[in-house]
Amino acid sequence: MARVEMVMPKMGESIMEATIIRWCKKIGDKVEQDETVLEISTDKVDSEVPSPTEGILKEILFPENAVVPVGQVIAIFETETVTENTITPASSTTPQVNTISSPVNNILVNEPQLTASVLANPMPGRFYSPLVLSIAKEEGISMAELETIPGTGKEDRVTKKDILSYVEAKKAGKLVQQAAVSASQTVQSNVATSSTVQTVQEKPTSTYATSATSNAPSNGGIHIPKKSFSFSGDFEIIEMDRMRKMIAENMVYSKHVSPHVTSFVEADVTNIVLWREKVKNNFEKKYNEKLTYTPIFVWAVAKALRDFPMVNISVDEDKIIVKKNINIGIAVALPTGNLIVPVLKNADKLNLAGLAAGVNDLANRARNNKLTPDDLANGTYSLSNVGTFGNVMGTPVILQPQCAILATGAIRKKPAVIETPTGDVIGIRHLMFLSHSYDHRVIDGALGGAFVRKVADYLEAWDINQDV
Repeated sequence: MARVEMVMPKMGESIMEATIIRWCKKIGDKVEQDETVLEISTDKVDSEVPSPTEGILKEILFPENAVVPVGQVIAIFETETVTENTITPASSTTPQVNTISSPVNNILVNEPQLTASVLANPMPGRFYSPLVLSIAKEEGISMAELETIPGTGKEDRVTKKDILSYVEAKKAGKLVQQAAVSASQTVQSNVATSSTVQTVQEKPTSTYATSATSNAPSNGGIHIPKKSFSFSGDFEIIEMDRMRKMIAENMVYSKHVSPHVTSFVEADVTNIVLWREKVKNNFEKKYNEKLTYTPIFVWAVAKALRDFPMVNISVDEDKIIVKKNINIGIAVALPTGNLIVPVLKNADKLNLAGLAAGVNDLANRARNNKLTPDDLANGTYSLSNVGTFGNVMGTPVILQPQCAILATGAIRKKPAVIETPTGDVIGIRHLMFLSHSYDHRVIDGALGGAFVRKVADYLEAWDINQDV
């Protein structure tokens, strides 16, 4: 009998650890190759991890809720057919993604460095895993106190080991409180533009600790004083599911870290509507793909990003990261009512048929829980088609660490002035609004407005006589 080690798979370039949610198999169970053995959670996805081999599960090395580094052995199988000592599940088959959160959790606000024995003022901007928050809640550690714990994980993140060591030292009376970091220093080393951060820093630590909620979602490390509300009449209480909690956390974080500005342009897309109606059947016969408006919108956005590369960026503290690849995230509404944003890579290098195939594939796999972690990674700009729901326009929230997002509204017939060689006339045109939200730290109104205008120009210049 050969022993095969199963290791924690790598779920993306920035993922260094994962939490074991549930073991689907017990010790002694016979497992088929590619059969689900456990479910894990990272900051980005919840995934099922398949067995790398056929055999008997002999050892489970970590319990549920344990946080395990990528590459760590988590289980051992006995098998007669495999002779390798170690097999990584990710190398044999890609884990299936059930739910996601946006990548925002990997972008942390700069924090002052603390030694293990120092208790300082709260440090806004850190992300805490569900396991760390659960331990903090059980041990009665407030969010303000949690923020003072130095982390040894990636980007100073607090790990399970860090918080358990802190709890042990606290119970043993070994913690020594030293001089607090001044409010002005803390604000300068973090996001000083936010009134929320400034208000928190101005409060005494003890006051903030009692007013902050210790059992609420971490909101991406942004901590807001708890308010109590009373409800009367007939109502129902519904617990947020895991995905909704992560979406809420990421949206609060994005609105906090990025000062959002939205510019609007109304585009005349009559040529596109008439052309699509004329060619959609032939397009589907030729390419075996349905032709929706979304790939046309992606085409226009990709061309505009080539014209305005300073929109295709991210921010790292005081540095601007200009992305050379154009990877466009496409918001997809799931049957559960939640939202997921898979990424179409190198969209500027695809023709319309390639864009249609890519968009349809991502949307179908998203709705059927068949996306892989790579499908969700490395987006540089996002598109949300709110017109699908009959909305005329919207003010979309930026998906961190990107710096901009475009919402396309419903296409409606409206009377409009048409310029002709013989004078202006009023006619019925197909019009739609484009709503461009962008991070005002690095994209000013002139650039943000010029970009969305360029997208509209490309749509309006569509050749109605072109072939499929």
